[in-house]
Amino acid sequence: MGSRTCAHLIQSAAGVMVFAEPRFATAIMEERDLAGMADANEELDRVVAELLARRPDIKMLFLVGSCPSEVIKLDLSRAAQRLSQRHGPALRVINYSGSGIETTFTQGEDACLAALVPEAPALAANAPESLLVVGTLPDIVEDQFRRLFAELGIPRVDFLPPRRSRDIPALGTSTRFLLAQPFLGETTLKLEDRGARRLAAPFPFGARGTTDWLKAAADAWNIAPDHFDKVVAPGQTRAKRALERHRQLLDGKRIFFFPDSQLEPSLARFLAEELGMTPLEVGTPYLNRDLVGVELDRLPAATRVSEGQDVDRQLERCRAEKPDLAVCGLGLANPLEAEGIATKWSIELVFSPIHGFDQAGDLAGLFSRPLLRRGLLKV
Repeated sequence: MGSRTCAHLIQSAAGVMVFAEPRFATAIMEERDLAGMADANEELDRVVAELLARRPDIKMLFLVGSCPSEVIKLDLSRAAQRLSQRHGPALRVINYSGSGIETTFTQGEDACLAALVPEAPALAANAPESLLVVGTLPDIVEDQFRRLFAELGIPRVDFLPPRRSRDIPALGTSTRFLLAQPFLGETTLKLEDRGARRLAAPFPFGARGTTDWLKAAADAWNIAPDHFDKVVAPGQTRAKRALERHRQLLDGKRIFFFPDSQLEPSLARFLAEELGMTPLEVGTPYLNRDLVGVELDRLPAATRVSEGQDVDRQLERCRAEKPDLAVCGLGLANPLEAEGIATKWSIELVFSPIHGFDQAGDLAGLFSRPLLRRGLLKV
């Protein structure tokens, strides 16, 4: 629920979410809503009823708050309860905040998954241990991970979010979970409140990151080291082969990360370890050391790590160091390009399949292509 600006931004995001298969629209708030001339709850009820009349197959509906809806104090939590009672039990209505007033755009996923955790049924106290992979992944990547876990011999593996809303996995003290995304701090706390235990690991970016991520699960299930090596060897070989041609271009190049997505520490580790790049500065909107501490420990000692948005100072440092590549938001890309600094849009790193062995080459290509393009454009 938001303004026409919110509608424009979310539809723009839909245009680049090629692999995410978005399922959303915007209920636009007009001037009469913001001025209090209309009952916002009545309007919301009417819009939801119209939507369900057109799409009776919907089983779960999210009410996502925006800056305007939060400014006028529209209580979406109470609205979700009211609509669930009115249209349930076939429909579950859940709410979370997608407001840009106090969040980064990746926190929308964190808020959404955190809202799903209370919907999960309780796992029996004597249930066998199960593995939960947390974080939105393209179906093809999820299928790849499922095959690897099955080959390792981990019997039960679930994913959050599930492909179907009715399949939210049960949670309990026998649940162990791996994070697939480094920005899921609130979801982690909700899962731990339900008794689930997190397996600390680097994130599955590149050959080494994916290997270490899988190894955290293998160790928790006491998988024999020789069996683990046998299972992951083909994927490692494919990933290293795919990375090699990108390493030829990226090795020795210097990179500067502006804070944008919270993926920055994990991606900097991948680029330094597997492609020979030198991260000059790794800026991130929020620094959760519990989740990315292992990534920070593997960065080069000279790498500067900064938290939060201080754009003027970050621009000054970037200009002074003249990196070969800067990773930044759309608003900074064109000015930096005009100053002779090649850029990579950070939003592409969120909307592209980059996890796992078979996506390692695609991930590296996101960083090598801007340099290839700049080389072709030089006269």
